Amino acid sequence: MENPIKEGQGRIPMLERDQVPPELGVLYDALQQQRGVVPNMFKTVANTPALALGFAALLKALLSDGALPGWYKELVATRMSVLQGSIYAVAGHSLSARQKGATEEQIVAVKGDFESGPFTDAEKLGLRCADRLHHSAREIDDAFFARLKSVYTDQQIVELVAAASVFEFFPRFVDALRIPVTPTPKNILAGQD
Repeated sequence: MENPIKEGQGRIPMLERDQVPPELGVLYDALQQQRGVVPNMFKTVANTPALALGFAALLKALLSDGALPGWYKELVATRMSVLQGSIYAVAGHSLSARQKGATEEQIVAVKGDFESGPFTDAEKLGLRCADRLHHSAREIDDAFFARLKSVYTDQQIVELVAAASVFEFFPRFVDALRIPVTPTPKNILAGQD
């Protein structure tokens, strides 16, 4: 018989700052400073410290400004999360996209019909790439890849495909563990009034 899960709890305990080893305390402090909150995913994966540190390193490199701007990669993550049907991941990456400079119109569009949204042709092509990858990597055929190469550099393509691919994983991870949606930081809520 399956254990009932109380509302607001996941399947794995979420660890608070005073329950983690020092190296994770540093991560918690950095997340608190950058985002205004420690995401519940990190509080859950903190049960395996090496994995928490690995996730943090991957996500920082993946979603920071690089060949592609961080806000756009957050929108790709949001799009993949929508395709996965992950309420947790959609909420988290929408907030991160907003914090990194995406507009409300872009966030709304990426959750639905991005083709008519406020994106450049190149940005729409990148979102189409994410959609294709979600269905099957085989949909990134030679003809479609040639279109990507006509507007993106090799480094941009690597970042785009990496962002889309990684967010096939993370929404599944948080949803399988039924991690509750991270509350929106108070300073963000105050700015919405």
